Parts: sequence; structure tokens; C-alpha cells
Amino acid sequence: MDNTLPPIIDLEASGFGRGSYPIEVGFALEDRHVHSFLIKPPHHWQHWDDEAEQIHGISRTMLQQEGLTPRETALKLNQLLHGKVLYSDAWSFDSSWIGRIFDEADLVQRFRIDTINSLLSPEQMEQWHATKKSLWHELGIDRHRAANDVQVLQETYQRLCLTPS
Repeated sequence: MDNTLPPIIDLEASGFGRGSYPIEVGFALEDRHVHSFLIKPPHHWQHWDDEAEQIHGISRTMLQQEGLTPRETALKLNQLLHGKVLYSDAWSFDSSWIGRIFDEADLVQRFRIDTINSLLSPEQMEQWHATKKSLWHELGIDRHRAANDVQVLQETYQRLCLTPS
């Protein structure tokens, strides 16, 4: 059995529906090293959901002051992730938000995103959410920040796939 951890990616967004855009990207590499970046939205990215702000604890002001532009974000992602496949437990959302960053930056994405389910057996898929939920409680870290989320997702994979039963 391969004992390496898969690289995991997660994004947080300005809202939950149509028109939402990425406000934070985080990823954990195979060695568990975590990177995360806030994303400064361009002026024409207008959608904002106050409920999402409460959940993430990320304000528009924070994004303006601390965020990287979509181009800076895309360049950093390509530099750090070139040629890799990263895994997401919310593939459809995360890949569309990554696409929005690269479209805005007018750059080609040099890495791929796949669903974490492609690495799991049906039995592991059935246990995924319960294991993840218990880890949130056990580790006692805040949810809905990309860096924290990728750490918990990687640990969930470790528990389900690499820990002997």
C-alpha cells in the first residue's frame, strides 16, 4: 500500500450560489506542508453574502488589505503545484472557483483537481463524512478556513486509508 498522503485543495467563496467567487485557497502537499492565500477580488466580482462572511470570518476589508490579486494567486499556484493532481471533497465547486481565478488572470492552469472520491473505496466513501466530523471535534480547530480544512481532509484520508484497522 502507498503510504503517501495525497495533496488536498480547498477554496472558500464569497457566497454559496451563482455569482460567488473564490476568496481563499489553501492546499496541503504530500509532506503535509500547508499554503493558503486570501484572494483580493477585482472590482467586477460583486457577489457578497453576509452569511458566508460570518461562516468564514473573512471580510471584504481583509481581502482588500491582505489578498493577492487573481493573477498573483494563479502565478503562485502554478509555481507551487505545476504538474500535480490535487484532490478536493467539493470538486465541482473548487474546480469552478479555480477556473474563475485562472480566467481572470488570463493564465493556463498547470495542475489538475480531481475528486477525493477517486481515491476511496465505496466503504471509505461511506465513512468519509463521519470520520471528518469526528476529526473536527477531536482536533478542535476552526472550520471554513482553507488551511484548516485541508489539514482535516488530509487527516481524514490518513485515518481511513493509511491507518491499519
